[in-house]
Amino acid sequence: MDRMGHREDLLEGAKRCLLEKGFVRTTARDIVKESGTNLASIGYHYGSKDALLVEAYVSLVQEMGDRYGPGWGAGGETRTPPRSLDRFREVWTNIIRSVPGSRAIWLLSFELILQGDRVPEVRKLLAQAQEEGRSGIIPLFNDVPESDLDKETVDTEGRFYQTLLQGLMVQWLFDPDTATDADQLTEGLRRVLEAARS
Repeated sequence: MDRMGHREDLLEGAKRCLLEKGFVRTTARDIVKESGTNLASIGYHYGSKDALLVEAYVSLVQEMGDRYGPGWGAGGETRTPPRSLDRFREVWTNIIRSVPGSRAIWLLSFELILQGDRVPEVRKLLAQAQEEGRSGIIPLFNDVPESDLDKETVDTEGRFYQTLLQGLMVQWLFDPDTATDADQLTEGLRRVLEAARS
């Protein structure tokens, strides 16, 4: 197996380990066994087991995010205009629709939040990854390519959407029967906007 193959095999093995065992319980040996590589490959390609696991986690989140965009689950792209309440509702509907299939990833997210003080290197790496997450979610709502976003937009709109996403996931993981749905979230935004105009 070549070195490039080892890198990808490690990443895929680490993703499977994260979903099965979580962050704290996954060992370097688990990853090696799952990926069919060797311990030295982790250091060579990623520097440390924790850095590899963070990259694997970010990759899982990015794959999950691919299912959020307009048209997902509806047989193709739709034509809801960007920055509209219809677009807002559609994206949140897709996010909520994906919860059953992405539950393990969200549980992993909260494990990482709760374990942050115990793994400071991981906390630092994840803090850096959060900005990528903020910029990655914005195009779902406004159709502006991520590469064209300025820092102010990422630090305002990105934080807004990221905060909604994290709060919504807490509700859906805790009690899906009482969690906020896309219609309620959209109506809430509509009322806030209406009140701000008056």
